[in-house]
Amino acid sequence: MHVATALLLSGLLGVWAIRGDAGIAASLLARAASDAVSDHLFGVVPLFVLMGQLVATAEIGRDCYRAAERLFRGLPGGLGVATVVANAVFAAVTGISIASAAVFTRVAVPEMLAMGYRPTFAVGVVAGSSILGMLIPPSLLMIVYAFLAEQSVRAMFLAGIVPGLLMALVFSAGILAVARLAPGLVQECRPGMAAAGLGALEGLRLLAPVLLLVLLVLGGIYGGLFTATEGGAVGATGAFLLALARRRLDRARVWQVLVETGQVTAAVLFLIVAASLYTRMLALAGLPELALGALRGAGLEATGFLLAHLAIVLLLGTILDSTSILLVTVPLALPIAQALGLDLVWFGIVTIVAVEIGLLTPPFGLSVYVVTGTLGDPRIGLGTVFAGAAPFALAMLLVLALLLAFPGLALLPL
Repeated sequence: MHVATALLLSGLLGVWAIRGDAGIAASLLARAASDAVSDHLFGVVPLFVLMGQLVATAEIGRDCYRAAERLFRGLPGGLGVATVVANAVFAAVTGISIASAAVFTRVAVPEMLAMGYRPTFAVGVVAGSSILGMLIPPSLLMIVYAFLAEQSVRAMFLAGIVPGLLMALVFSAGILAVARLAPGLVQECRPGMAAAGLGALEGLRLLAPVLLLVLLVLGGIYGGLFTATEGGAVGATGAFLLALARRRLDRARVWQVLVETGQVTAAVLFLIVAASLYTRMLALAGLPELALGALRGAGLEATGFLLAHLAIVLLLGTILDSTSILLVTVPLALPIAQALGLDLVWFGIVTIVAVEIGLLTPPFGLSVYVVTGTLGDPRIGLGTVFAGAAPFALAMLLVLALLLAFPGLALLPL
């Protein structure tokens, strides 16, 4: 059963059982549907999705990789670092991890294999660094959480900057350390440095459009020039003009981009409507208060609750996609977190980091499946990609521990 359907039925049948009236349940469903998506703030979902689709169409990811490759090619494991850096830049204009995984599987993996990198390392770097798409703002998961928690999208984006950059730094440092201490795990051989690559000026020229787009959108949002929804509109317009200037758009491609944007938007908004009804049912049943009382009765306060919550999220990451995990867990956990005095923006960031770890963990590591499917190489199966992604999942756990120990990393002054 689709997660949205399960949430919708749980909410509908739950309200019916509590109130004993199907009419009240139906009325609450109608109200939840209206309240959940009628606000103009929800326009940010299709606009940022459209921007990401157009950026992918303009082949910005390829240009990011080519520029980063020139900068880091000479280092041990340099192409792995280049993939992480390119993913970080690309994440700042897409907001969807799956898009990053698909793009860099086509761009980075063949180049690394040609340079003698081990297949396990090559696909692991792409799968692992793809999670930056949901952590570095703008992020679709941050938008969904902001709506669920009734927090500012701008505040969530701002809070994600340091954790996202920290994650990229930890990934890069780990790659360099392994390449220096155990080079056999990274490269089978080291061909000559053929393919001189691009000059520095050419690299800057390739990066200039995406950096300008990031500065325009995120700079405008953080600077208070426009709201997150308006920022999405500005970004989508800029991405459209960029794709047009690069002659990557024709009528058929424009239609395909619009259809794909509509499909993602409809799926996300249907999930949000279902989660809204589910949340109301939980509140009506008094379940958050019951859970809070049980936690306190067991002697668990904020730390115990947080560790239990993150353990559940990590467990769900093995069987559900990222958005579904948020929609299932946040409605129940949020009132408890609020009652315990946790900062809801910081709580959202640590939850999203834990959710993203699920993209790399078996049996349902979605990024791993995307890399495997996009690569289409019978010699490189799911087991190889999961093995390559495992060190990155461990690195994410390290970053999660740092965020728990130092909450200030995700609480920049607004």
